[in-house]
Amino acid sequence: MSGRSGASAGLPANVVVFERGWLSSNNVLFVGTEETAVVDTGYVTHAEQTVALIESVLGERPLDHILNTHLHSDHCGGNAALQARYPCVRTDIPPGEAALVERWDEEALSFVATGQTCPRFGLTGLLKPGTDCLLGDRQWQVHAAPGHDPHSVILFEPVSRTLISADALWENGFGVAFPELAGEPSFADMAATLDLIEALAPLQVVPGHGAVFGDVDKSLTIARRRLDGLRRNPEKHARHAIKVLMKFKLLEMQAIGIDEWERWLKGTPYLANIHSRFFADVELDRLTGGILSELIASGAASMDRAFIRNV
Repeated sequence: MSGRSGASAGLPANVVVFERGWLSSNNVLFVGTEETAVVDTGYVTHAEQTVALIESVLGERPLDHILNTHLHSDHCGGNAALQARYPCVRTDIPPGEAALVERWDEEALSFVATGQTCPRFGLTGLLKPGTDCLLGDRQWQVHAAPGHDPHSVILFEPVSRTLISADALWENGFGVAFPELAGEPSFADMAATLDLIEALAPLQVVPGHGAVFGDVDKSLTIARRRLDGLRRNPEKHARHAIKVLMKFKLLEMQAIGIDEWERWLKGTPYLANIHSRFFADVELDRLTGGILSELIASGAASMDRAFIRNV
């Protein structure tokens, strides 16, 4: 778990980036003259640290505004804790899932499907593509960025040419194309989002995970090469998605009993759906067992008679 803050030379002075690792998304804090805001709030198990990190910068000032680039649990899991700490905070989310949040449909919101957790939070507004929002005394453009998630947005500040890319672009890749795994084609959406980022021509990118980076052309080349490979081999993408979900669970639990691990594997709908769509001729136990062996061989996990542990 990391709470490292930092900024590149090109970032606006009133922007603080908390680099959180892979269980929690990065948090981007804005300290404006009139208002404060944070983009993305991490995972629920890190919510206490998220609150502490924001308090460490704001001091006695309140947090006025929460914005979520999309509603995966690692990006909005700290919303409820921040709403409890700052009762007057406004919370804006992309419009596509607003009705699901209002009635709190955890299955449709993907939390149940992925075997993850997100405490219930409220919303007060929408982060609509094609509009601008004031963050840290600057106007940031809101752009639709489907692919990783159909409702995701990215934020761009044209003066400093800073992009908050969420999981649409990392320094060495991008997030899993989850709609593709459910039979909803999204590789083309992902390619279009990469084209959009290229057209915006950012000088620096604050990704959803990993450090702020500046060689955007290199990252776009890596992302497009990877996307082309996944298009040619969708089973590889599906297998990678299973590995991501398994590693996420290990990051969350740190250590999990083997029986509980097996119950989680068999009881997580997303894993069952990926298995039936892409690997129906292989038993789920054999498939996930092979992926776990890869995690252990790479040093990302360990296993003894009783527990599987994150490394």
